Amino acid sequence: MSYAAAAAPHAGQKQTVDEKRAPPPAELEVTDSVSTSSLVDVDSESVHTVPSDFQSQEIKTDTQLERLEHEALAAEARAKEEAKKAAAKSKKEGKKIKSTFEANSDNPVFVGNAIAVVALSAGLGFGAYRKYAAGELTWKVVGAWTAIVGLFAGADYYLSSYLFKNKYPKK
Repeated sequence: MSYAAAAAPHAGQKQTVDEKRAPPPAELEVTDSVSTSSLVDVDSESVHTVPSDFQSQEIKTDTQLERLEHEALAAEARAKEEAKKAAAKSKKEGKKIKSTFEANSDNPVFVGNAIAVVALSAGLGFGAYRKYAAGELTWKVVGAWTAIVGLFAGADYYLSSYLFKNKYPKK
């Protein structure tokens, strides 16, 4: 017998209705899991009952509480040590900056730069306030003055560098 003859619907044996049906799907057995609220606290000397909101508590055992307290104390000690180091470092750098200014207080480049910064800041602040009060302060005006300040800063940098190298060296 050929394959075509065997596969033909009229030839061969017929399946029963039960054989034509797909097998039933596998079913899962549903069971209730054991609740953890009845577990024993193994860190204690005797068995204790726990409140019904035990699972929602952040700290469930004495060991956890001790560990968290120890970590908090260690973190506090580290923070104090870092604060001391930062204070010492900033004090040291503050003295260094102060000594630089004191040593160069008679340097005309330092004095000229300080006067230029104060004058430019005061002039820009006053001019910006006047423009704002008159309602003429726009982003275009702010951008133009920012470009002028940038050009001034660049020119001041190169002039100061030249003067520090050739005429008035830093102390």
